[in-house]
Amino acid sequence: MIYGIGIDIVSIKRIDDLYRKYGHRFLRKIFSPNEISQGQAVKNPGQYFAARFAAREAFFKAVGTGWGRGISLREVSVVNTETGQPRLSFSDRVRRELQTRKVTDIHISITHEGDIAQAIVILEGG
Repeated sequence: MIYGIGIDIVSIKRIDDLYRKYGHRFLRKIFSPNEISQGQAVKNPGQYFAARFAAREAFFKAVGTGWGRGISLREVSVVNTETGQPRLSFSDRVRRELQTRKVTDIHISITHEGDIAQAIVILEGG
């Protein structure tokens, strides 16, 4: 059974501008150390960070809490499998919350084109 669906789109330019203006201070407020090091190593860091920001927003919409209501942006991160498929990773507190809500499976897809990054998250359980 589907517990929740979230989708979000983000302007890559907006994230790139914030990154250029605030640098590591901006990144540390939102992204995990692993995401920061990987994002700084890619050709287009703004695209990388925008897609991961969209993934967080999509997750918060799917779970129904919003990031201002108990779960911080840094408690959710995007990791990749060996084949490159994105997966969400959570703090222990978020993992416990998902167990309480009986979420059993999480699906995520991330894409970008031009100045837009988009992510969708589907939570299963119930």
